[in-house]
Amino acid sequence: MTAAPLLRFFICCSAVAVVTVDVHKAKDLIHSGHRYIDVRTTEEFQRGHLDVENILNIPYLFFTPEGRSKNPQFLEQVSSACSKDDLLIVGCQSGARSTLATTDLLTAGFKHVSNMGGGYAAWMENSFGVKKPEEKHVKKPQEEQ
Repeated sequence: MTAAPLLRFFICCSAVAVVTVDVHKAKDLIHSGHRYIDVRTTEEFQRGHLDVENILNIPYLFFTPEGRSKNPQFLEQVSSACSKDDLLIVGCQSGARSTLATTDLLTAGFKHVSNMGGGYAAWMENSFGVKKPEEKHVKKPQEEQ
C-alpha cells in the first residue's frame, strides 16, 4: 500500500485527533522544550535536517524496491527514546509521513504529540536553520598553483 491510501485510511478511520502546527509554531515549541522527531529516512536526514536541539531521526517508512514499507520498530524506537508524557513535534519532508507517525504515536498513548505541517520543505522555505553535510572543498586548477 502506498503512503497516499495509508494517509487517507488513517485520517478517515482514526479515533485520534492529530494536531497540525505550522513551521512557525513548531519552531517556537521546539525552542521552548518540545522534542523534534524527524521521521524521514536516514538518508534524507543525513542530506539535511532542522538545526535544533533535542532532535531524533526515527524513520516511519522505508523506501524499498517494492515501494514504501512501514518501519515495524517505529513505536518501539520512539518509546525507547521518549516518554509518553514528553512534548513531541513530528516532522517529515512535507507532512504526509509525519501525519501517519503522529496518529500512531497518539494511538499508542503518547499524550503531547503534534504534526509539523509542511515538514522540512516548509522549514527551508522559511529560511529557518538547517544542518547539511559539509561540502568537501575541491581544489580548482587555478588553486593548485
